Amino acid sequence: MKDYYNISFFEDYISVSLYVEYEEVMKLGEAMEQADSNAYMNGYNWEAFLNKYLEYNAPEILDILESDSEAGMYSAYINDVNEETKALAQKFGEIIESLIENEDLALDFLEEHGDEIDWD
Repeated sequence: MKDYYNISFFEDYISVSLYVEYEEVMKLGEAMEQADSNAYMNGYNWEAFLNKYLEYNAPEILDILESDSEAGMYSAYINDVNEETKALAQKFGEIIESLIENEDLALDFLEEHGDEIDWD
């Protein structure tokens, strides 16, 4: 797991966080904003982007997430803890890491679906 995101497992829920002020995340956010001026990538816009990305690429994760983002952090929760939800949380972490580490993946999705995203 990279420093810019965290998955925490608790008795009653799983927390997934993306820290948007980390250098790698900020770099991608700046590239995304250059590609689409609506994509000012604060926590709320990461929520909008990730929700749309999951809708297309992993709807089974989107179905179990509840978001609670802030300006400087994307934050989501899974309120049911079992082996399946733990695996989905890990998969979500892999998706986040893949997007941050592969700028073209995020930019291509933004180009194709940016007009469908409910930006903040």
